[in-house]
Amino acid sequence: MPSLNTSLPSPVTFSLMGIPGLEHLHVWIGIPFCSMYVVAVVGNMTILAMVKAERSLHEPMFFFLCMLSVTDLVLSTSTLPRMLCLFWLGARDIAFDACLAQMFFIHSFTAMESGFFLAMAVDRYVAICHPLRHATILTHTHITIMGIIVVVRGVAFFSPHPILLKLLPYCRTRIIAHTYCEFMAVVKLACMDTGAIKHYSLSVASIIASCDVIFTAISYAFILHSVFYLPSREASFKALGTCGSHVCVILVFYSTAGFSMFTHRFGKNVPAHIHIFIANMYLLVPPFLNPIVYGVRTKKIREHVLGALRVKVA
Repeated sequence: MPSLNTSLPSPVTFSLMGIPGLEHLHVWIGIPFCSMYVVAVVGNMTILAMVKAERSLHEPMFFFLCMLSVTDLVLSTSTLPRMLCLFWLGARDIAFDACLAQMFFIHSFTAMESGFFLAMAVDRYVAICHPLRHATILTHTHITIMGIIVVVRGVAFFSPHPILLKLLPYCRTRIIAHTYCEFMAVVKLACMDTGAIKHYSLSVASIIASCDVIFTAISYAFILHSVFYLPSREASFKALGTCGSHVCVILVFYSTAGFSMFTHRFGKNVPAHIHIFIANMYLLVPPFLNPIVYGVRTKKIREHVLGALRVKVA
């Protein structure tokens, strides 16, 4: 895209570059990305179908898992199909309004993903540390309120992003050095001082992530403390295995998202292709892993899925 010498408040299109320096590998990179997306869609849809069909799964843990699955589906679908068009078809141009919409879904649903990880950690804490009060603490009303708070938080804090970008003048190149419309990549194209806007975005993301990480860590610390005092060693190992797999997924999400966030602020010397590749990971890996860790490793869901498959095969 050629640079423009005059400022325009709203450009017609942007052009996505992809992963700078790895353009010759786009076709090959798209193959594992597409595979992960297919697993994410099939896995999360299966979880939603199982929980809806089986009344025995109408428990707090599975309600939160459904919320996480919906978030994963929106997060991955808002990025992967468009990314694959870039990798495989060379479709670089994206309409300005479509770019802003994608940006809103990415950032708001990333915040929701973090919030639902925290909600699920709280559920596990109550179930393990206060099992006799689990049903009275996490009632359907409380679960609904927690879900609404997570959604409203994500929407409220990240709605200003597309609005602010809509108001900015653009006079530089329209090429976004990224695989999707990421806020910091787009705001760099504005031809005015955007320091305050960048600080707002990074501050909001840092506050939300920090609070969620701290409370999630506290929940799992209490869980581990209780697990070590379980009377049965077999029960302790089982609980540790379950919590360990959950913690691994959470660490993947926060480590990749945190790397991307702090690179914008401090990592000026990080190569662009490494930054962008890892920025894709927190949008792809958790939706891919969540159905496996929270679904396949959950005995009730695994049994219902296998039972449904046996019926269909028969």
